[in-house]
Amino acid sequence: MSSIDPMPGAVESMWRALKRGYVAEPALLVISFSLALLAALPDALYAVWLGLLGYGLIESNNTFVWIGAIGMGASATLTWTLRVVSDRTQRRFRDRVSIALESHVAQLQASVVSVELHERAEYLDRLAVLRDQVFTLDHMYMSIFSTAGWILRLGVTVTILVVIHPALLALILFAIPSLVSSLWRPGLERAVEEKNAPFDRLARHLFDLATMAPPGKEVRLTGVTRDLVERRRETWERWYRPVSRARYGSGIYQSIAWSIFGFGFVLAVVFVVYGLEAPAAQTLLLIGAGSRLAGYISATVGELGFLRGIWMDGSKRLAWLEDYAEEQLSEDTIDVPEAIEHKIEFKNVSFKYPGEDRYALKNVNITLKPGSVIAIVGENGAGKTTLVKLLARMYQPTEGQILVDGNDLTRFEPQAWRSRLAGAFQDFFRFELHAKTTVGIGDEPAMSNGDAVSSAVHRAGADDVVDQLKNGLETQLGPGWPEGVEVSFGQWQKLSLARGFMRTKPLLLLLDEPTAALDAETEYALFERYAQGIRRSEDDADGSASEGSITLLVSHRFSTVRMADQIIVLDGATLVEAGSHEELLALDGQYASLYETQAAAYR
Repeated sequence: MSSIDPMPGAVESMWRALKRGYVAEPALLVISFSLALLAALPDALYAVWLGLLGYGLIESNNTFVWIGAIGMGASATLTWTLRVVSDRTQRRFRDRVSIALESHVAQLQASVVSVELHERAEYLDRLAVLRDQVFTLDHMYMSIFSTAGWILRLGVTVTILVVIHPALLALILFAIPSLVSSLWRPGLERAVEEKNAPFDRLARHLFDLATMAPPGKEVRLTGVTRDLVERRRETWERWYRPVSRARYGSGIYQSIAWSIFGFGFVLAVVFVVYGLEAPAAQTLLLIGAGSRLAGYISATVGELGFLRGIWMDGSKRLAWLEDYAEEQLSEDTIDVPEAIEHKIEFKNVSFKYPGEDRYALKNVNITLKPGSVIAIVGENGAGKTTLVKLLARMYQPTEGQILVDGNDLTRFEPQAWRSRLAGAFQDFFRFELHAKTTVGIGDEPAMSNGDAVSSAVHRAGADDVVDQLKNGLETQLGPGWPEGVEVSFGQWQKLSLARGFMRTKPLLLLLDEPTAALDAETEYALFERYAQGIRRSEDDADGSASEGSITLLVSHRFSTVRMADQIIVLDGATLVEAGSHEELLALDGQYASLYETQAAAYR
């Protein structure tokens, strides 16, 4: 199985994420960063005022006592005030940039040409972590601001230590192990989490099965709740055990690293008191600065750990998704034709799904003529849906070409090509919106056009569905919403089919078992009316609505399939027969056998 591309480098990814935040909210980013640095200064100078206060008390010098006391009060007040202002500003920035980031990720995923991103396990594992992180990725900016503030505090504190004695810089050496362990620990834990992400995804899926409405009836009827809970617990343990071991092991190393720093701090105090025989005021300054140094290092290391772990990891995944989406873009494109004048031709087309060794389609050669209705039949796994995906440019052929009037399909810009397609699928999505919008999104420019939506509903035979809705097309679908109503699976499928009929002049209408939930008689009547409408429009003198359009129908029902102009029979990823219903029956091959088997069941 081929591996997916590695994620971009940490520094590059962080910089790209910062630029995206600046593009979204430039003024707020600069103000938030400046306030984070400004709020750090009074806190960092606290040790200085403590030293002056101690010196004044020891030497009975009221001037230093007043300076130290006022300085400490001012530092405390300014630290609190600036922190409140900084937090409020950063929260506003975070809220605004969060929407920008979530929209960016959604747009990236939607813009990717291939659906491989949603169907391949390796990508799903990587995206599962990103989807969790995108809602908190805005915290990365807060973490960067905080890290900059802690580093400024560290700089001031180190300067104070150097003033006492340059040798105290050695404390930084004792802090290196804790810094290294904090940078190493999150990466180790994140690698273990991603390696075991399939178990985490499965545990969440099992939880959804036990708690969500769609599977609720079957879960209760079959009594599998206890089994689901036990499986969920077992699966979660398979994810958590290695993650817990990694966290425990890395935690031991970090504890040892902090013990090393604590030992170094004790040596520094001994050095100042006994080695330098420094006055009490300098010792007090060392204790104040040194204790704050420990806190500042701890906070800096903690923020760096968050950056190195959650936030930096999130920015790397975001940068990877950006690169992946950009790689999918076509550079040398041509305009999509207004109509198909000659044919769509499959020339020796073979296809393997990424990471798979088995061909889903093998050496397929077919011709699709404009103005025709073409049916695809075959057993499950024969390659019917794969052929539809290739025509919709969800994937590109592994071998061979798909030609549209002689032009390679890959030369058309994917989104422009898809804007000229229409379709409905068996695995449709239930858009729980107002019925008008649920249907209308099939053609975004006409989404708010009531006449266009009503026409699509009529062509899909879904008038009865809309008539039963209490507010017609203005009814909210889905019982989980205010005034929302539940509709049956078959009704959802009719609305999905209406959505596919919103575009009235598509180059290609793809119908991949869109009426599987309907009875055979209803399906037959629906497609007979549709096929007759196409043939009538071809005879119109005004240049028909469907002229140059091809309808591709995938169905297991031969009563529907027989009305097609051409029937393509797939078996084992290869094309075995092609022709009209009468021609294939006369051939007495696989189609005839399948047809007779199904017809016998209705006798």
